[in-house]
Amino acid sequence: MKATSGVRMVTGNGENSYASNSRLQVICILRTEKAILERRPVLCKAIEEVYMSLSDSAHRSTMVIADLGCSSGPNTLLFVSEVIGVIRANNRKSKDACAVDVQFFLNDLPGNDFNLLFRSLEHYDNLGCGKEPPPYYIAGLPGSYYRKLFPRESVHLFHSSYALHWRSKVPEELSSCTRLNEDNIYIGKTSPPSVIKLFQQQFQQDFELFLTLRSRELVSGGQMLLTFLGRKSEEMLMHGEVGIVYELVAKSLRSLVQKGRVEKEKLDSFNVPYYAPSVKEVKTFINKNSLFDIEHIKLFESNWDPQDDSEGDVVLDCAISGANVAKCIRAVLEPLIVDHFGEDIIEELFMVYASNVAKHLEKGKGKYPIIMVYLKKSMN
Repeated sequence: MKATSGVRMVTGNGENSYASNSRLQVICILRTEKAILERRPVLCKAIEEVYMSLSDSAHRSTMVIADLGCSSGPNTLLFVSEVIGVIRANNRKSKDACAVDVQFFLNDLPGNDFNLLFRSLEHYDNLGCGKEPPPYYIAGLPGSYYRKLFPRESVHLFHSSYALHWRSKVPEELSSCTRLNEDNIYIGKTSPPSVIKLFQQQFQQDFELFLTLRSRELVSGGQMLLTFLGRKSEEMLMHGEVGIVYELVAKSLRSLVQKGRVEKEKLDSFNVPYYAPSVKEVKTFINKNSLFDIEHIKLFESNWDPQDDSEGDVVLDCAISGANVAKCIRAVLEPLIVDHFGEDIIEELFMVYASNVAKHLEKGKGKYPIIMVYLKKSMN
């Protein structure tokens, strides 16, 4: 796989598109009570601090905010709505209302459906931002967030939701050796320690590069709010719920191998450019990097099934939940799978996958561990 991994969501707004199946983002970040309690105060604090520093200026200022890995569809613009709401609330308190303009940059890989994203702007305008929104501007910015995106010291706030668990590429050793992670597509129960180490090293390289680039691009005192999938356990072989999601994809692919629908070599040469770190890993690496100070870090959980808002551990209808999970994972993985295996197996694969997920959910509800970290650029 090429650098920057080519990870992209299913485009358009059809039944299997990311836009139609991205409620996971909204639930985990905006709607569940736990997520609201954890995220919204942190986001409000970050925006208010930047706003106050700019509004104190004698001249009209522009707040530059970038959403990294924005994907497409109306959910992307909910973040914009939140920011506008916080600034509007501060404008009401300020004697010099609208002293700050807001420039949003929505970033993702060039393969992202930016056309759908900007068509969604009309949907966003119809919802309205409330009375007297601040002057704001929205632009698309194609490119990998593992490369330079902005001039030095030009951005006030970076935001990223459900993106940073994706790696820039599959570790080269895995791409060149088809038997190294046999029968797996990520870290599985049968993955050897050498494979686990390769995924960890790729995460460390990518995360260090990401922090270095963003530190250069942020103004003095600039901030980042990052939310991404992680894991609860420090033990890699106890990788937890996220690992199980991919083990079930691998199991589904193995069943197609047995049917002669997929070549064994194709499966063994396919690995997902992904890594879910622990909170300890993230904290240790940020502190070692010394470019940012950790203001807040927290792990919370969200159900696999984006349509299930319940708090209990029992799945009421495993078949329906299995189908819901399959739709979401398909919206994320289909482009990678099509690039590697072709289009012919997609329908059958995700039917098998939905069944495998349903059987797994009979044991109890699946949950994604989610890490939220709020950083400030170090003054050192």
